[in-house]
Amino acid sequence: MPIEAALIKPVVDALMGLFKQGHDLQLKHNAEAALREAIRELLLANPDENKAAARIAIAKAAGILSEDVLLAEDMLRRHRDTRVRTRGKSGGSRKRATATPAPDAPAPAKPAAKKSSSRKPKTG
Repeated sequence: MPIEAALIKPVVDALMGLFKQGHDLQLKHNAEAALREAIRELLLANPDENKAAARIAIAKAAGILSEDVLLAEDMLRRHRDTRVRTRGKSGGSRKRATATPAPDAPAPAKPAAKKSSSRKPKTG
């Protein structure tokens, strides 16, 4: 019995190590996919910053330290800076037209009413 127990422990340890490596590889693969999604999100016209930041955090937590993480963080920082600078600016340089006419201006002409058709419906 003691010989069998001594042989089982290294086999179980080796299997557990393989399972852990597989789990780590799957975690890294999912984190890389999340990082790609974060970069894709930041390239949109109106990105969701919270979603992108969360995906970047997932990649960092998985231990991915590549230039893609740095790129995504830089893109997020630049987007936030740009959003803060452009907040409150108007969309164009033209002044808005006033809704009420000036007091000296004549009233706008009303369109002529449509006359109803004098056609009689056909009877069968």
